[in-house]
Amino acid sequence: MDIEKLKLKAKDSVQSQRQQLIQLSLNIHDNPELGFKEEKASAWLTKYLEDNGLHVERGIAGLATAFRATYGQGSPRIALLAEYDALPKIGHGCGHNIIGVSAVGAAVASKSVIDQLGGSIVAMGTPGEEGLGGKIDMVRAGAFKEIDVAMIVHPDTRNMPTQEALAASTLEVEFFGRPAHAAAQPHKGINALDAMILAFTSINSLRQHIRGDARIHGIITDGGEAPNIVPAHSAAVFLVRALDDDYLAELKKKVLNCFAGASVASGARLEYRWRDRAYAPMKNNTILTRLFKQNLESLGRQVEHFDPGVGLGSTDMGNVSQVVPSIHPTVAIAPREVLIHTPEFAAAAASDGGHNGLLDAAKAMAMTVADILQSGMLDKIKQEFRPG
Repeated sequence: MDIEKLKLKAKDSVQSQRQQLIQLSLNIHDNPELGFKEEKASAWLTKYLEDNGLHVERGIAGLATAFRATYGQGSPRIALLAEYDALPKIGHGCGHNIIGVSAVGAAVASKSVIDQLGGSIVAMGTPGEEGLGGKIDMVRAGAFKEIDVAMIVHPDTRNMPTQEALAASTLEVEFFGRPAHAAAQPHKGINALDAMILAFTSINSLRQHIRGDARIHGIITDGGEAPNIVPAHSAAVFLVRALDDDYLAELKKKVLNCFAGASVASGARLEYRWRDRAYAPMKNNTILTRLFKQNLESLGRQVEHFDPGVGLGSTDMGNVSQVVPSIHPTVAIAPREVLIHTPEFAAAAASDGGHNGLLDAAKAMAMTVADILQSGMLDKIKQEFRPG
């Protein structure tokens, strides 16, 4: 079978789904749901997959809004990953409505490829990417054990064949002091907010002495009850990120020292915990990257050269990439000056530019499925891969 003809057929299939996919994306966009609560989005996506002939399993890996939809049998098993959670208050400021629907559209379009070349396409619904690490739970539960290749496409302001993602750990900290009247008896209090501010100041000083590809940032979630009471409690959540796990471990120790020092200086007692879902760095498969890049360029998009250190963030797709050959490319849906995780990017995710990005992402993924199923291609992809 001529691969180029199969790719054209897959591309045409996405185009034929245009109106349904756009409406599905808009429905999810207009009904933003936070991680692990994406009941409407999960239901809409699975219904569309089921209506289009895929076998759907809901609530996989112990996550109510996760799903697996399969067409075909046996290997190669190619997973197209869907995300559909939103950000607090901002809604779909990361464009996960586009990620989810592009994966679903690509899976449906890949049916004709599977019919000719064999193997299986798997649309995998992965909830709670924004800080909750749903894919981490899914990896631990074995959801990717039989998967040979995984792809996901993220909306952005650049067309990139791949991107780096930082390893990340989340730190929850609390200081416990002693309340007192802030004017009459301040000397009898221990100020837990002062301890937190001291820690912030120490971390600001630390930033000068860390690698340029690392990040430390956080927010205070509790700073006291009233201005005339010495705060007896303060709390914060921090993210510590690095390009590799070894440097992340080193940085975590330094960050903890900032809080420990603030505890000694203020007299407030420190309690902390590292969340058990740590995001792994992204391991990009270069053969998959090349195939996707060629297909995205064939759609008329100008794909930029990979620029290490640009647009660094973290994603639980990194954890998937440690166990399965993976890629995490981006498609532009907005001008360069629009920032991700903002209301402006949320608006772009429901714009004509967003719709075009959705369709091109789906087309490029479906076309890449055809490339992967060529004789010998999976072997080449797997030869490069080294599990993390």
